Amino acid sequence: MFSLSLGESLELRLPHENDAQELFKLTDRNREYLKRWLPWLDLTKDAESSRGFIKQSLKRFADNNGFDALIVLERKIIGVAGFHQIDWSHKRTEIGYWLDELYQGRGIMTRAVNALMTYGFEELKLNAIRIRCATGNAASRAIPERLGFAHEGTARQWECLYGVYHDSEGYSMLASEWKERYGQKQRKSLSSNSSKKRKVSTGKIATGKVPRSRAAGK
Repeated sequence: MFSLSLGESLELRLPHENDAQELFKLTDRNREYLKRWLPWLDLTKDAESSRGFIKQSLKRFADNNGFDALIVLERKIIGVAGFHQIDWSHKRTEIGYWLDELYQGRGIMTRAVNALMTYGFEELKLNAIRIRCATGNAASRAIPERLGFAHEGTARQWECLYGVYHDSEGYSMLASEWKERYGQKQRKSLSSNSSKKRKVSTGKIATGKVPRSRAAGK
């Protein structure tokens, strides 16, 4: 299965169906915190909801159409980060993420997004990666800003969260910019941190319409 080591007992890996209960408990514990910025909390009602999310992520990975990976620290799930559907015609995607409130401010999500950037540009040969964050979500916005994404502008009242409209900030990184800024260093890091081969299960994977992660949290 796909996994990327982030160092210090931290990794990004594909979810398994038996992660559903733990993932739901994490989501439920952070429900009020996440509802400030993410639209799908009311749809995540039980472990079966999380199981549906996992199945859809595995289906997208098998179809080479993005994925959501778990952020795991010392074998404990603490968040989610991944690629939304990939537009292969234009070689572009968008990164979404969220993190347990207890682990905010440690640079964990910055490391996860950095690893996804490296994988996207180096392994998938994408040309552009975008991140969209609510204007008021300072912690989430800090990640693309810290990693050198270009700020594309503000989309006014772009998203309605539980009856309230929010402005949204768009950020992007191009492959040429990434190569100039990070390329050689990140290629070495990715090579050393992904010693295990990635593979996709060939078994039948059920599908279901489940919301993806959006950018939220540091």
